[in-house]
Amino acid sequence: MKRTLLAIMVIASVVGVASCSKAQRWNEKERRAVRDDVRAYRNMVYLDNLEQAEFDLFSNDVVDAIEVDYPIYTTFVELPGRGDTVEVYVVSTIVSELAADAHNMRKIYPYKELVAEGILPSDLDRQAQRAFYECFARRVDNSFSSVGEFFNAVLADTTSNSKIEQLQRQCASDLFDWVVEIDEVILYE
Repeated sequence: MKRTLLAIMVIASVVGVASCSKAQRWNEKERRAVRDDVRAYRNMVYLDNLEQAEFDLFSNDVVDAIEVDYPIYTTFVELPGRGDTVEVYVVSTIVSELAADAHNMRKIYPYKELVAEGILPSDLDRQAQRAFYECFARRVDNSFSSVGEFFNAVLADTTSNSKIEQLQRQCASDLFDWVVEIDEVILYE
């Protein structure tokens, strides 16, 4: 009799845990609503240059991360700072995806923007562009000790003669004999 009661209690607890975990999983409608929230950040520099399929994968990663931390959808929806929470997860996912490799450097610093800024010549073929981004990624790896440090430099990059821009100009100069003169602006108080 004791074994029967014990078996019934074990089965009931397993069924109860299984039903609770299914109830806590988000349904597709809830996941789609959060992906729509993520879509509001599409104009960020890193996300702006992703193709649609890449962006869909990115937004799924963000939703998955949020769902892990907030397994009950209503708890997430009722957060007072829900928009801020989504933004934190977007930025965190970008930081985790960032690594100083040529693939990501091209997304953060697109070739057309580097041409417009006068860092690269406009007539580079794909092979020359790849060589530039590989050089730039190596220099970033050697200059920053972590992805977080690099990301902070990207966020703080407001001057025309920043460390990142210096690295870009050094690679352009080394690879293409592209000489860029920098005019310094002196501000008087």
